[in-house]
Amino acid sequence: MTDRATAVAVLGAGSWGTALASLIARNGHPTTLWGRDAATVEAIDQRHENPRYLPGIPLPERLRATTDLARALEGARLILVVVPSHAFRETLAELAPLRAPGVGISWATKGFEPGSGRFLHEVAGELVGDDVPLAVVTGPSFAKEVASGLPTAVTVQSEDEDFARSVADVLHGPSFRAYTGTDMRGAELGGAMKNVLAVATGAADGMELGLNARTGLITRGLNEMLRLNRAIGGRPETLMGLAGLGDLVLTCSGDLSRNRRLGLALGRGERLEDAVRAIGQVVESVQTADEVMRLANRHEIELPISSNVQAVLHGEISPAEGLARLMARERKPEYTGALF
Repeated sequence: MTDRATAVAVLGAGSWGTALASLIARNGHPTTLWGRDAATVEAIDQRHENPRYLPGIPLPERLRATTDLARALEGARLILVVVPSHAFRETLAELAPLRAPGVGISWATKGFEPGSGRFLHEVAGELVGDDVPLAVVTGPSFAKEVASGLPTAVTVQSEDEDFARSVADVLHGPSFRAYTGTDMRGAELGGAMKNVLAVATGAADGMELGLNARTGLITRGLNEMLRLNRAIGGRPETLMGLAGLGDLVLTCSGDLSRNRRLGLALGRGERLEDAVRAIGQVVESVQTADEVMRLANRHEIELPISSNVQAVLHGEISPAEGLARLMARERKPEYTGALF
């Protein structure tokens, strides 16, 4: 245990929550992982493995796991929420009355609140109050690689710089770098929107359109992210860093990405329902595409790639028809206005 050990409660025992809890425990901080599935929690606590989401990867023996939320939060000086975006509000509402005074809340959830399209920091602020420090952890990071101890870099963004540093401190270790910043809005946009764009690149690869097509979609996808980010008041440097470009490249090109795998399946002609079932975990892009386009329409921003992904996910067009739409667009300058 380190001289500056911080007791941490990690909420969400999926692949990413387990990986982060494992990382924090290995960094010497007393860590309790909370989850709803009793069998998974027991396996983590007793056999030091998450056989459902990270089979075969040993977890530190000092990592504890429980299905009792109050027990998980007892004594914690930092809370890290790692649940799917559709469960974010419910989880925050459950933890709010159990949180000890002075304990900040961070999350590694990516996406918007389904239905409302609100940023997660807005939801958190509403549920726990403006006086509670909040932070988002985001960036290019596959859970399996983090759990295996492979080198990774992320960013922690918070309006409270001291809190951002405290979250980064528990994450930072020999093979894991945690940078800090203050642009929560831009960071959350990047973490959500890259999932939608990964469906596009996956579909292109599923149709065997080549590396030129993949790279073009990534580059023009980044353009869409930057334009929407500018409209909502995010900082361009945030999306040119780990929270934007870094996460976008990883998710669009790495086959550990669930959203890319969904695109691959759709590009090969598989049905959406069958593809999601085969992946076996939450695929955030299915809901996030709607929220991205809701935000774009509100700000009157045209997002050709994202809008075609939305149409494909709703079954309105095929991936081939979406590609044809993109290729038939009017020729224009690469940049039609300032992005920075």
